[in-house]
Amino acid sequence: MTFAASPVRLRAVIAAPLAALGVLALAACADSDPTAASGPGGSGESGGSGETVKIGTANFPESEIIGQIWAEALREEGYEVEVTSGIGSREVYISALQEGSVTLVPEYAGNLTQFFGDLPEGADEAAVRDTLASVLPEDLAVGEFAPGESKDAYRVTRAAADAHGLKTIGDLGKLDRVTVAAPPEFAERPYGPKGLADVYGVDASRITVTPISDGGGPLTVAALVEGKADAANIYTTSPALLHDGTEADLVILDDPKHLIPAQNVVPLYKAGQLPDGALDAINKIDAALTTDDLVAMNLRNVGAERAEPAQIAKDYVAGRK
Repeated sequence: MTFAASPVRLRAVIAAPLAALGVLALAACADSDPTAASGPGGSGESGGSGETVKIGTANFPESEIIGQIWAEALREEGYEVEVTSGIGSREVYISALQEGSVTLVPEYAGNLTQFFGDLPEGADEAAVRDTLASVLPEDLAVGEFAPGESKDAYRVTRAAADAHGLKTIGDLGKLDRVTVAAPPEFAERPYGPKGLADVYGVDASRITVTPISDGGGPLTVAALVEGKADAANIYTTSPALLHDGTEADLVILDDPKHLIPAQNVVPLYKAGQLPDGALDAINKIDAALTTDDLVAMNLRNVGAERAEPAQIAKDYVAGRK
């Protein structure tokens, strides 16, 4: 879920000062004070009751787009909604959720699961779902998984894929060398070189990482297109844009052995704090949310249009009517 354009997906211990600073920061980001006392959350009141659903988002654009989509869908059903954008990392916004400053946040299933526990090797979507149910704290709950997911992926140029028959991650073993353009921490990730070797049998001595700290952005894409790397770690929902804004012709390699865990978008909320029907409205809009939708919306945000998340969300919800 390192994010320049995507979330930092790390399991970490929450330091009390960090959590406190994150919660205080909410007031500066929201249209109204998110720490003010709300109505009787979880009381069973329906939309339009005056009870406010407080949506928080992480500090990257895709999270805000998703949060704004939920806000728009809820408003369409008559709910009062406020959105607090850019709260911070997972450690901070989960702390805010648990202490009640926000009611609901967009999450990614695999990383959320790994934040609270461990996933079995090769975990598919069903395994992520089952594991998450067993490790999630009692004061938190999740809605339905959306079809769309934002996850780490191995990408190659279409020319390389055609020339070497690269269709799956394991096919990288066909290459004489496997230089991967990726964030520096990728070298230590379970789906990095170790995973390539252990899960897919790629010769570890032929794998190297070219560290690039732009979260799969133009520098990473350029390294791949210019032949400085054989593959790149670019998130599935990140537009593969070059410096001039043009989109590179890249291919995402399939992952049949589930080296990279499922990262379906999922609503995470404070248990008992959503008004009746609110979760149904969110699940309904999420049921149609695909990875391609997220790619297209991210492109509107970071590409030439530079559309704001709230406008992207309004257009998306209007298009689903």
